[in-house]
Amino acid sequence: MIDAAQWLLTPQERANPRTRIDDTSPDRTAWTDGNLVVPLIDGAAYFADLHAVVTATRPGDLVLFTDWQGDADQQLTEDPGSDVLSVFGGADERGVDVRGLVWRSHLDQTGFFATANRHFGEQLQRRGAEVLLDMRVRTGGSHHQKLVVVRHRDDSARDVAWIGGIDLAHNRRDDHRHLGDPQCQRLAEEYGETPPWHDVQVRIQGPAVHAVETVFRERWEDPTPLTRNPIRRAVDLVRRHDTTPDPLPVQAPPPPAAGPLRVQLLRTYPNLRHGLDYPFARGGERSVARGYRKALEQARTLVYVEDQYFWGHDVADPFVTALEANPELRVVVVLPMYPDVEGVSRKAELLARSRALDRLRELAPDRVAAYGLENTGGTPVYVHAKVCVMDDTWATVGSDNFNRRSWTHDSELSCVVLDRDYATRLRLRLAAEHLGRLDDSGSQEDVLATMSDCVDPLAMYDAYAASAKTLDDWHTGGRAGPRPPGHLRSLPPSAVGAVEAKALAGMLDRLHDPDGRPAPLSRRNDY
Repeated sequence: MIDAAQWLLTPQERANPRTRIDDTSPDRTAWTDGNLVVPLIDGAAYFADLHAVVTATRPGDLVLFTDWQGDADQQLTEDPGSDVLSVFGGADERGVDVRGLVWRSHLDQTGFFATANRHFGEQLQRRGAEVLLDMRVRTGGSHHQKLVVVRHRDDSARDVAWIGGIDLAHNRRDDHRHLGDPQCQRLAEEYGETPPWHDVQVRIQGPAVHAVETVFRERWEDPTPLTRNPIRRAVDLVRRHDTTPDPLPVQAPPPPAAGPLRVQLLRTYPNLRHGLDYPFARGGERSVARGYRKALEQARTLVYVEDQYFWGHDVADPFVTALEANPELRVVVVLPMYPDVEGVSRKAELLARSRALDRLRELAPDRVAAYGLENTGGTPVYVHAKVCVMDDTWATVGSDNFNRRSWTHDSELSCVVLDRDYATRLRLRLAAEHLGRLDDSGSQEDVLATMSDCVDPLAMYDAYAASAKTLDDWHTGGRAGPRPPGHLRSLPPSAVGAVEAKALAGMLDRLHDPDGRPAPLSRRNDY
């Protein structure tokens, strides 16, 4: 087995170290050593951790966050006064410098949440935090990054950052039981009144916190107006919205080392076109896509994915290459049982998913498996996580989904860790939840002992297949007898016919999964 430090090298680079691509080259963003990274599985774990850190901040500390969707009344814990507005607003009122960038959002009439995001920003502004609505995106795009950074004026060893898929919004505060967030927002009918929600965020301590903070600062200090739309600018003027970011305090040096882990941040920014550009990402940035492609070239045993979408040919291509080159490679993908939307958009999403999965299954039917999740009551769990673990060595958690939109068109941020112990524990903790092996507390302390039969990645591949088949058979048999343990189910057929597929293809490529690359890169399918 290849050593973790050598895992990302090509065979030529391993044979001749002098040919190794430097970390600062355009092909690789910089790695940062000396970090501690802790996965927080499901929103309740993340929100509790966030609540504890932010409520402990003191005058002179700094709190920075970005959000795709926000609800000021979202409770971070069950305790009274733990809502986002009270926690972040209260921090600013006691002398903490709180800044936020929230995606402005497309109009409510298109199924998004412009009004909710505006109210989110306005309420925090009234409590003293400076929270701006950011629409510096490509047409039809979004700022999808979800990060929080806390820097402590008097003790940099306590500095922390979080990255992942979890917004400060309704539906997210679920736990391993997947009974749903009491502050719910309706999804498609299959998910019921209180939609179960599976997600992941990582907590980072050490020098990489400085790198996460830099991502925020680059966007905050971008001199481009927050929106180019003259109507929105006029409305902002009437509503007296803050559209001019105040200067940030001078950035503190990186925090001291906090652990043994090597961390890399991967990002997506689009090519904005029309003579515009991000000053920190000329022509856009696609290190998320490049990172996945390079890592997939090294995968030999198991690629484990949890994702909201897993769409399209662009996503399938590097998996096809990896499966063809490595006859022992297995791929497991955990997805939502059903899209979260209804109508024509649902059909388009199912078509997009089938484009990728069917291609992989046709190539390697015995080596590719895809599953959904349900809770013990039989309600599907909406999988919103964005996780990938390759060969128990390279592991990423972030905001980016496996689709062309996330790889080229929206802003995204992902945290990669290159470490065998970390990657193995992350994979096994997720497997313990999906196989129904966690105790009532959802503790992950003894995950290696609980999951000893799945430490071998190929054994876990077989365990997933057996668990899903047992639960599928129980449903097919009329649910007679006790419900088998576990949450894994086979995905239902896409139910998109050939005629529908042709009609939906244009909508999918233009609206759901657009291409944000410069034209020359798009033409040669490069990143």
